Parts: sequence; C-alpha cells; structure tokens
Amino acid sequence: MLVGASAPRPVLMTYAHAHKSVTSVTARRPARNFHICSIGYSSPMRLPIQVQAILYRKVDERLQFLLLRRAPDREGFWQPVTGGQEEGESRAEALDREVREETGIKTIIRVVDGVHYFEYSLPHLIKEYVFGVEVGSDERVAIGKEHSEFRWCSYHEALQLLKWKENKMALSRLNKILNSQD
Repeated sequence: MLVGASAPRPVLMTYAHAHKSVTSVTARRPARNFHICSIGYSSPMRLPIQVQAILYRKVDERLQFLLLRRAPDREGFWQPVTGGQEEGESRAEALDREVREETGIKTIIRVVDGVHYFEYSLPHLIKEYVFGVEVGSDERVAIGKEHSEFRWCSYHEALQLLKWKENKMALSRLNKILNSQD
C-alpha cells in the first residue's frame, strides 16, 4: 500500500503481464517520496519499485542487447536485467547492484535514463523504471542460479525472444534513442 501518491496517472493501456495487471505510462514523471506500509517483504525491505536494465554494447559499430533467460523454475522466459529497489537505495544504486548481481558486469560506460516506465499489480502496485546501460564489448557475463543462459542479440532477435509487451516496447524505445544519436 502506498501513501502519498495523489496525482492521477496518465494511462495508455492495461493488459495481463505474468498474471499481473500492467499499466503503461507514457510521460516521464518526477520521482516522488513514498512512505511504504508493510507489504510482506523480507529484510532488507524491498520497495514496490523495480529497475530494468537493458544492457547493450557496440561490436563492429553494431548494437547488441543482452537478454537473460530465467531458470525453468522461474518460468524460463527471456528478459533484460530486472530487479527490485531495496530500502535506503536510490534507483541508480539499485540499477548498479542488479547489473552486478545478475551479470557480474562491474563497469558501466553509460546509462540512458527515462527509456520507459510502467506499473503492474502483483497484487500490490509495482512501478518499473527502464534504463539503457552501455557496457564494453569485451565484458564477460557471469549469470547466477536465477537464470539459465544469456545471449547477446541484434535488436530484431531480441524483439523475437522477449515475451512481455512492455519489455518489447522498452527495447524499441531504447533502440530508437540510440540510433538517433549516431
């Protein structure tokens, strides 16, 4: 349960996301401070905020995007790096921690902020902020038990592998941002 969220949300669409209700939001809204009531998370308290890092690299002037395949006991679908923000942690700190934990990559070249934002209920409202994260072409990926494999993909291959509409939308937006800068 969130306390302090008073402004109406600009909603585009709602649909099922892993048996969750998802709301897509177009506008990039400024961060707000929320007071979190108990929602059943274990310590350290995980906030109802997710960060998603779409890792990319340039190889021979071509963009490649990193996807991770969740372990079979975690539904086995492909996704970018995704994880929860913990109490006392900024979104930037959560992003850095999740990239290190899920890929073993410690050196980030650049972060593209504000790529996409969406919300879903599980059963509580979760806000997910999507970032583009550039890493070096020589970075080695080391996944943990949460994932069964990883793959560096072209944009089109990544779009085909991703399961969720919001992940595809975020990847499309990041690809457009990156290609407009060349």
